[in-house]
Amino acid sequence: MLLPRQFQSVILMPDNDVEAISAENGDYNAKVNHPCFQINAGSTHQSAGWFYLEVALVRHGGNRIAKLYLDLGHGYSEQDSIFIPSNRRGSISEVIYLPRGIKNIRWSPMETSGRFTQSALIFHRITGIESYCRRFWRTWSDLWKHRHLTLQARGGISWLHLIDNLPAAYAWSANLRRINSSTIDYHAFIKRNDALSSEDLRAIESHIPQLPQKPVLSIIMPVYNPPVDFFITALDSVLTQYYPYWELCIADDASTDSCVKELINAYVQKDNRIKVTYRSENGHISAASNSALAIATGEFIVLMDQDDVIPPHALYHIAVEINRHPDVALIYSDEDKIDEYGYRSDPYFKSDWNPDLFYSQNMFSHLGAYRTSLVRELDGFRLGLEGSQDYDLALRCIACTNSSTIKHIPRILYHWRIHLESTASSSNAKPYAIIAGKNAINEHLECQGIQGKADFVGHGYRVLYCLPAILPLVSLIIPTRDQVEVLKKCIESIQAKTDYPNYEVLVLDNQSQDESTLAYLASLTHDRRFSVIKYDAPFNYSAINNYAVKLARGEIIGLVNNDIEVINSDWLSEMVSHVLRPEIGAVGAKLLYGNGKIQHAGVILGMGGLAGHAHKFTNGLESGYFGRSNLTQTLSAVTAACLLVRKEVYEQVGGLDEKNLTVAFNDVDFCLKVREAGYRNIYTPYATLYHHESISRGQENSPEKQARFLSEVTFMQKKWGDKIKVDPYYNPNLTLTAEDFSLANHDVKSPHHGYPLSVVSGEW
Repeated sequence: MLLPRQFQSVILMPDNDVEAISAENGDYNAKVNHPCFQINAGSTHQSAGWFYLEVALVRHGGNRIAKLYLDLGHGYSEQDSIFIPSNRRGSISEVIYLPRGIKNIRWSPMETSGRFTQSALIFHRITGIESYCRRFWRTWSDLWKHRHLTLQARGGISWLHLIDNLPAAYAWSANLRRINSSTIDYHAFIKRNDALSSEDLRAIESHIPQLPQKPVLSIIMPVYNPPVDFFITALDSVLTQYYPYWELCIADDASTDSCVKELINAYVQKDNRIKVTYRSENGHISAASNSALAIATGEFIVLMDQDDVIPPHALYHIAVEINRHPDVALIYSDEDKIDEYGYRSDPYFKSDWNPDLFYSQNMFSHLGAYRTSLVRELDGFRLGLEGSQDYDLALRCIACTNSSTIKHIPRILYHWRIHLESTASSSNAKPYAIIAGKNAINEHLECQGIQGKADFVGHGYRVLYCLPAILPLVSLIIPTRDQVEVLKKCIESIQAKTDYPNYEVLVLDNQSQDESTLAYLASLTHDRRFSVIKYDAPFNYSAINNYAVKLARGEIIGLVNNDIEVINSDWLSEMVSHVLRPEIGAVGAKLLYGNGKIQHAGVILGMGGLAGHAHKFTNGLESGYFGRSNLTQTLSAVTAACLLVRKEVYEQVGGLDEKNLTVAFNDVDFCLKVREAGYRNIYTPYATLYHHESISRGQENSPEKQARFLSEVTFMQKKWGDKIKVDPYYNPNLTLTAEDFSLANHDVKSPHHGYPLSVVSGEW
């Protein structure tokens, strides 16, 4: 560039357990996650402006997510970090804007531990013109590369954004490289955890003869004019299965390509486990699948598309799961995508059986195995629901079986083919499938007698449950102490933005001293829906709420922090619609920081040793990991900062633990008690509120508070043991050191996680 620019000298000072292997060559080893360097940047952060950052990074198996952390006068935080994308080689050339008021800067080359090599960081101070040109060109290039995608698939970014909203377009462009970074990490993950060694193969081969049951697995494959190269790869992936007790049931749906029949017949001659039926007329995928089902003789059917691939150990793990759980009716696995060159990406490591998430998306889909007798009882695949015929089948199956007979295998056992006409590349490739999925859910709800309606919301489905004609009273409990402006914002937002009419608010005044607070509390009594109750005792969050519940008149209890602020007016209606479902215990909301980033999208057990918030610090508008931040789902726990529960359930489990958990983790403990009592806890993103976290009580920064916090951690670990180490609504292949659903950086073959890839003889 010929535009004026200024080179900025940068000195990196390693900290956070970063050891130099060869500092002069930029070679380091990080002993812990998030290795960091303090930046002595001279005049770099003395004034605001645009910078062009250049650095070369080689991460030897580590996570490719790099960040700059800015200290704006109150320490470092994820909220004040800048994501720095890199290409597949690790080269970084990024335009960034540094704001005024920076006290310190910290550089983190990756999010995980491990060895890395980096060149010197070069900051070029550039003009606004150069910054605009660089951002415009990069975004234009990415839009051109992805021009075949729909507007929705591009996150709503169009060519027009280059002119009227370049920052949003550039952020989308940067996020593409974030995804690429994750893809690179996935290939390191594959080498570490998903590549079978000769020892693994010997263990599998010796284990198969010892299986008490050796069920025949019938692979159902409807076929119509498949791309020949993809079809051959699909057939070969079946032939190479380690588990030998299978049959491949092909139904050719009157293909017009003559070479398809020749190819099928050649494979039939090659292996007598391949069976075929040729349909006389084209009937689409449901009819063809039924034709394949008609020639199946196995105890379980396994669904497979004509252009997809299954790894050689796929059927083995299905058979092992059947032996572990002889009464199993339905089995599904994790999945990823594979392109025309065999390049794997986009792994979906799924939750264990999650009914509410299943109503939001067909998480069951690949690899799915069904007990054949159950499928035949239901008359197989239904015509008229093509595109979501497997979703419909699973919905009808779960209506006829117990959830304990639905099992999940947390392994990639299916590679979904990406090409322009497949739903793997975009759901919009087959819009009829979206409509069929919605119809399948609605028919399922009607058959189950559930008052509700599903609709497609862009990244999945939303089931809107009906409220009763007579709305139950909801008692919202808000503990508070002084901080009148915080409380006032909370109360006024409830009053102004809550369309659910039948509620009362119990404000628990825990020793407020500020005169303006006391005056405001007195004024609240002018509204008949509000009661101010004195709680004159040391702060004990659990005890305060338990006390208030005894005084509450409503059949539904709402626990609400005083630093909550309502955003959407139907938040309470949405939460009530779920909490009235008899199988549901606690209902949690989507909570955002004031800057729009996520504070809470459900609680994941095991994170950080105990529990963490899903998708924390990610953009509140983003859909998150496979849509999960914006989809209703079952979770182990939700935060009590905004939680609804029926009063009878609250009392049934003994409320919050006011003896052992006075401040922290009382909500996690409460939700686990609710789960133990047989209820499901759910998170709904359609109730969205701000949570100005810890404004009223401050941080855990005194010796007394830290000692109390440690005692509560110890209590939870002792009480719940292994139940808080592995979350059934998460996945052992995902990290427990971050809250962003990134890949685990440890060896997940370890028996510690309960899912060893090498099966020890005799264990199933």
